[in-house]
Amino acid sequence: MALSGWVCLVTGASRGIGRGIALQLSEAGATVYITGRQEKTLKQTAAEVNERGGKCVPVVCDSTKDDDIKELFERIKHEQNGRLDVLVNNAYAGVQAIFDNLGKKFWEIDPSIWDDINNTGLRGHYIFSVYGSRLMVAQGRGLIVIVSSMGGLQYLFNVPYGVGKAGCDRLAADMAVELKSRGVASVSLWPGAVQTELVSQFILDKETPQGVDSKFKEVFINGETTEASGKCIVNLAKDKNCMSLTGKVLLTSDLARRYGIKDVDGREVVDYMSIKFLLSQARYFSWLSVLVPSFLRLPRFMLNLANSRF
Repeated sequence: MALSGWVCLVTGASRGIGRGIALQLSEAGATVYITGRQEKTLKQTAAEVNERGGKCVPVVCDSTKDDDIKELFERIKHEQNGRLDVLVNNAYAGVQAIFDNLGKKFWEIDPSIWDDINNTGLRGHYIFSVYGSRLMVAQGRGLIVIVSSMGGLQYLFNVPYGVGKAGCDRLAADMAVELKSRGVASVSLWPGAVQTELVSQFILDKETPQGVDSKFKEVFINGETTEASGKCIVNLAKDKNCMSLTGKVLLTSDLARRYGIKDVDGREVVDYMSIKFLLSQARYFSWLSVLVPSFLRLPRFMLNLANSRF
């Protein structure tokens, strides 16, 4: 119960990664407020938290509605005497739009897909962070996590997706500049391929969809559970050196190595920076992966070089 007495807020926790994070935070002893648009699915998550002996407060909140967000933080301030230790910005509503438009170019898609992907996501994360920071700055401590992805570094799915994820990474980094002197850490978290309910629906439980490479599907078959990110955040939150990581992009595989943790099903968290994994994805060199030790990793600066815009 490493987080006993802590107060956490996880947005978009009805299902998927958000649900997994809420389960792990509550299992660590925290009181976890969870948000979503559907009361039914929120209560299902809350019920599972309670079954594990945790404490969960489900709140119907639309991340595109500023008044909903403001009212939520007023409630937390009143009920928890102004305490908020961890805010996880995870809410996202763009998955359906992404899979409905796989393989299409941005000029072939209705421009409204921008709002589908980035209103609940990037914009909502900013509004939640504003109100969350006000509580954390007042108490002189806190952790803000923005769930992002590799799409912030290189092209993935479509244009609005990549722009939104790059924005998430920059949001975490720039907030860190202003929050560091106040004792509040701000990071961007990149989970690997995660076996969410929607991924199972669109990718795993059917033939490879049009516009999806078979290798891409294979990555998800071996992907993380929805609770891997939660285990990483729990360990990050209780890390006494957490502030040394503020402003950074953190991969779940890196945090798993840092804290010596495995996924909830006992598997190692896939390290997408390992040379072994990278070779396994290469069309003509995959056979070499069996010969390479798993501890050999691509230096982090190579990511910047490979995707440099200057």
